Amino acid sequence: MKKLLPLLLLVASPSYADITQKFVTSAQISVDMPFVTTQKLGTTYSLSGSNITPSVTSGGSTTSNAIGGLNVGSLTDGVPALIQTDKAITTAGSAFSLTEAVTIGDATPSAVTPSSGIAALPHLSGVTTVGSGGTQGSGSMTSLSSGVTTCSGTFGSGSSCTASTTVSIQID
Repeated sequence: MKKLLPLLLLVASPSYADITQKFVTSAQISVDMPFVTTQKLGTTYSLSGSNITPSVTSGGSTTSNAIGGLNVGSLTDGVPALIQTDKAITTAGSAFSLTEAVTIGDATPSAVTPSSGIAALPHLSGVTTVGSGGTQGSGSMTSLSSGVTTCSGTFGSGSSCTASTTVSIQID
């Protein structure tokens, strides 16, 4: 029996393993669409000064020490009406200062309908940005069964080609 023991140790036991292999290929050509963005300017009113007594007259009645401004209850195309401030010098013969500023904002534009992929927006007082969109040009993509993907040719402005292949092997 002692002679069989080393022989039993030399017999290899079978091993079991799972092997998983994955190939993932992704390819994309994208062309930007045309766009326009614009910002509407709001209406503002400010008044400051010294040795001035402000008042507001409305409906035949005068309110002293009141400042006019914006009447947001009365809008025309999104622009509020102004309430006039009457001003009088408080102490006659004395120095005075007065600063009054009004910025009339943009009226709300009518609905915009795109034509040929881009909309013509009215020029507003805020920043307006126009993007003409991209063109594919003569760019093309080739994907081989080996997993190799290439982008070739000339792509126009606002376009791009992205290709990738990922290989993973898992042994359990």
